[in-house]
Amino acid sequence: MSDRSLLTIDDLTFAYNTTQASALDRVSFEINAGTITTILGPNGAGKTTLLHLLLGLRKPASGSILLEDLPLHEYSRRNLSQWMGLVPQSEHVSFEYTVLEYVLLGRAPYLGPLELPGDGDIVIARDALQKTGIAFLEHRPIPALSGGELQLVLLSRALAQQPRILLLDEPTSHLDLANRNITLRILDQLRKEGTTILFTTHDPEAALIVADTIVLMNKGRVLAAGGFEETFTSEKLTQTYGVPVEVVRTDGIQVVKSMGRLS
Repeated sequence: MSDRSLLTIDDLTFAYNTTQASALDRVSFEINAGTITTILGPNGAGKTTLLHLLLGLRKPASGSILLEDLPLHEYSRRNLSQWMGLVPQSEHVSFEYTVLEYVLLGRAPYLGPLELPGDGDIVIARDALQKTGIAFLEHRPIPALSGGELQLVLLSRALAQQPRILLLDEPTSHLDLANRNITLRILDQLRKEGTTILFTTHDPEAALIVADTIVLMNKGRVLAAGGFEETFTSEKLTQTYGVPVEVVRTDGIQVVKSMGRLS
């Protein structure tokens, strides 16, 4: 883990059009190299929008994003793709790719126009499949995969991109408990190997398991950012989700005990 800021988000504001409220409203926080940061909040909090701005897919109305102290817009699209990889919530695949062929798409930032992946790219793609534990699926057609298997393929493709920063949008939201824990263990191992990770989630337990830093968001605003002591409190989580949330300490570990029931 490092105390060096790799990404700095400063006073970031964004709206999809002038007639709507801001999707992001003066968002500020830092991401240190070699850490896991979790953006925690309900649906509609602005989490996915923030990832799109970090990837350079959208431009902020105001504020700035610095990557290693340089404004994001100073990076070329190719260079930025070598810096950052994205694992989306889901993705529709319309072609009959095999798993290996699909993971090789992650090598695109390193290939020239019309250049095909070489032997070295195949080695990198297979290594990504090994890291996610699905090397045995490399010849399986994408449409034949389960939802959990497809999520691990999306992660493998991003790893084949060899990013220094890995962005994940709700990576555990469609997974059963076993696959969720597999995904979180992979993220923990990637952090140990030096990858900087940012993932969004609405699941406090996922954040509790692996995050170094938690950013609480609601309605496009950051409500709190920091370690567990600063963020993982009943008061702040209740404010974030808009329903009663109780955090208790059991055997020295903070646990979300209950969410408010619907009346």
